[in-house]
Amino acid sequence: MKKTTIASIVSLCLAQGAFAADDATQNAAVKEKNIERIIVSGTSKGRIMSDTPQSVSAISEDELNKLSSSSQADVLRNIPGIKVEGGGGEVATNLQVRGLPSSGQFQFTPLMYDGSPTFSTFGLNSSAFDVYYRNDLGIERVEFVRGGVSNLFGPGSVAGVINYISKVGTDDPRSTIQVEASDQNRTRLDFATSGPLNDDGLYYALSGFYRYDEGPLDTGLPTKGTQLRGNIHKEFKDGSGSFTVYGQYIDDQAQFYLPIPLDGNSRERLIGNDGEEVESLQTAHASSLSYPTANGRYESPISNGVVTKGSSISMEFNKELANDYALLLRGKYAKYEHEFNLFLDGDGIVNVPENQADFLDARGLGDLANASFTYADSGQALPDDYLLFANRVLDRDRPAEDFSAEANIIKSMDIGDFSHDITFGTFFSHAEADDNNVITTYLGEFNNVPRLVDLQFTDVNGSVSGTPGTDVSYTQNGISGPGISYTNQTISATRRAVYIADQIENEDWIFDFGIRWEEINGTINREGSQVVQISDDPSLAPNLQVNTTGNGSITYGEVSTSDFAISGAALYRLTDNLNVYANASRGFFFPEIRGVQFNSLGQPASYEGEIIEQGEIGIKFFTNDFNGSVALFRTDLKDRRSVDFVNDGKGGVIELPVLQSTTATGVEMAGQYELSDDWNINANLTYTDHEFTKFDSDPSIVGNELRRKPNLMVNTSIAYTTDTWDAALYHSFVGDNYANDANSVQLDSFNLFRLDAGYSWHLADDEKLRLSLGVFNLFDSDGVTEGSPRLGNNQSADNPYFVGRPILPRRVTLRLKYDF
Repeated sequence: MKKTTIASIVSLCLAQGAFAADDATQNAAVKEKNIERIIVSGTSKGRIMSDTPQSVSAISEDELNKLSSSSQADVLRNIPGIKVEGGGGEVATNLQVRGLPSSGQFQFTPLMYDGSPTFSTFGLNSSAFDVYYRNDLGIERVEFVRGGVSNLFGPGSVAGVINYISKVGTDDPRSTIQVEASDQNRTRLDFATSGPLNDDGLYYALSGFYRYDEGPLDTGLPTKGTQLRGNIHKEFKDGSGSFTVYGQYIDDQAQFYLPIPLDGNSRERLIGNDGEEVESLQTAHASSLSYPTANGRYESPISNGVVTKGSSISMEFNKELANDYALLLRGKYAKYEHEFNLFLDGDGIVNVPENQADFLDARGLGDLANASFTYADSGQALPDDYLLFANRVLDRDRPAEDFSAEANIIKSMDIGDFSHDITFGTFFSHAEADDNNVITTYLGEFNNVPRLVDLQFTDVNGSVSGTPGTDVSYTQNGISGPGISYTNQTISATRRAVYIADQIENEDWIFDFGIRWEEINGTINREGSQVVQISDDPSLAPNLQVNTTGNGSITYGEVSTSDFAISGAALYRLTDNLNVYANASRGFFFPEIRGVQFNSLGQPASYEGEIIEQGEIGIKFFTNDFNGSVALFRTDLKDRRSVDFVNDGKGGVIELPVLQSTTATGVEMAGQYELSDDWNINANLTYTDHEFTKFDSDPSIVGNELRRKPNLMVNTSIAYTTDTWDAALYHSFVGDNYANDANSVQLDSFNLFRLDAGYSWHLADDEKLRLSLGVFNLFDSDGVTEGSPRLGNNQSADNPYFVGRPILPRRVTLRLKYDF
């Protein structure tokens, strides 16, 4: 029986969600209406989707181009079993996988490009994996594989892996240029080009973009930057394999949006002082915040937003060797200057709009008759009826460096009626990241792009200044807390893993078995902090006379643990049009090292793996016109050390670890139906019943539903495609869910629609010009994706205001794309 190795895989893709048809007696047959798609993620041997005994999804290049708007959420929300929240903008997408508790940011799911992780270890700081990479026209497809043996290979993950696969050059030179313009002042230029470098099997591919964006929310602070990606691909003359070198350069900054105060009853946006709906309280007026400290003058980089500047280089070598052996090697090195500067969702004390009298009363500053509120930039008095909003900026400097490597030896053999592809593999990574944080509080008005406000009051009884009748400044240039919180740490992690897996197959059966053992060693260097006096001026309130900074005292700690994963899966070709499958796995997730606490003796707390047990049983069915799947699943997570950012009640933010266990059962369905050669319908549904089974710090939470995880999620689309006209309408439904673990705040269900329509001119052979119109959030839904994570279980639904993050508003994009 002929073996299929990595080097011989030919990847052919169609639209998202299709489970390709399969003729069980011809393993890679191509039918007239349904081209097989080969999945290469999560295994060492590529397989068509219908012959994979696990849940798999793929999105093709054409679909990626239509779905891409700004963030990973635009693409990944269409995959069954994934909940993504893109309300924060282009980066730090909150991603959750079915059955697993998470506030998001790829905590369980590696984000990979071409088989290598964007960053090998999560939890050195809280930056999401997608801050390091952006999608562009150089992507061929994305694959999502979960369950089964996907937790064994490479970086591994029992929750599955997301792998974007880049185009490589071929003998046919191809190029694309795309110009994009959107309302709210967004302009973007993309390109991709590929082809042969010589006649000896050497190819190139290059892609990149530049964009400038003043939206989608009005802040006065733009998102802007560029990225270049490329690869050199060598096909060996004898057809035995290939060698590819990938490179990336990024210099980008993106604004990140946090929750805002909403109406407590309707959850709709509030009307600001200027009579307009408040979409964001971030402001360019805070872009030059600076103040004196004990170490010199501090200048906030808040206007930069999320900054990533740096590069990565990676390689993949795969080759068929003698005696039915094959070799697969991957390696990657990346180094980035990275900042994650953001406006928080309130001052950590009140967090909602206040009238001027209430602001004074809440802080014990006397009566309105003895106070003066003025604009910091002009000295003009603030109108008496204007609301105030006290807020914070969190400046986070996070340079990071990462190296990862993977080696696999695959032995193919026949034993009886079965073919075996046995993989012996190893994975190694070393990652290091800094996490330096400064919080500054300021006072502003309540409207879009708020101006900063200064407050001066008369200390009538001398309780603040010590001298009755003294005029005291509570803010200076709008700043009320010049560095109220400081943290600084450097964390590293080294991972080492070995694994063995066997992919077994005959005409009727497919079996997967494997085991992985991994250890992690982490180091923590954490500086202490101190409050220092920077002024003794009695005309300044005490909050302006002090600054929190580092004290030079370093707490050093080491943590380490190891664990194992084991997986098994089976698929039976019941008929030519129906496969049944089942898989089960025992895996692990290493706790985030940033959440490790030290005891009074300076010793780190216990550090142990978090065990994830999963099982799935399902069917995959396929004809020329219809393809689908139905799966039942169960997921149990034991002793997870969850880390949350919560307000400390004084304006600062602390990282709070919580030990918890969860369980989830559910059903997942997906299908695609070709109504005709021109019309296609696609749909998927995930229903999950989930609850906490353990919650150490508050046992009353046991039995509650997992936060921000709906029971029901549905995605549908209908597409029309001809040689000239094409149109697609996408719909996502997110069911009711709770904003926090206490289930004290329910977030209502919402629907999100996306439209893409275009007209194509075929100018010559292999030349096409497409003009398209895309509309994100077609009906301008105000659905709320989260409450305030910093309020945590303290947030309730009984207040006049509700702090939450709505989905981004409607946005219209015009694109002109030229393929040649």
